[in-house]
This record gives sequence, structure tokens and C-alpha cells, in this order.
Amino acid sequence: MTMNHFKGKQFQQDVIIVAVGYYLRYNLSYREVQEILYDRGINVSHTTIYRWVQ
Repeated sequence: MTMNHFKGKQFQQDVIIVAVGYYLRYNLSYREVQEILYDRGINVSHTTIYRWVQ
């Protein structure tokens, strides 16, 4: 049985993966990742990004 870690999340799996990827790859702050996503039309809180990374 496989686990789906994205089940029940408000945002699509792709958005979560991209946000965490930006944070880890480019050493950005949560607010910087939030701003990048906002510029691309995705409104997400920096605290939500923090929870995704943890």
C-alpha cells in the first residue's frame, strides 16, 4: 500500500513540490518563495510553505 502525502492538501502536488524546491535549491526565505508564487498567480502564505518544508 502506497501513501499519498499530498492527499487532503488545499494546493496541487505540483505547487507544493515547486515551492519546496525553490526553498531548498536557491536558499530562499519562506516570504521570498511566497512572492515568487504570488507573481505566478498562486496566493499562498509563507507559514503554509514553512509547513510544507517541515
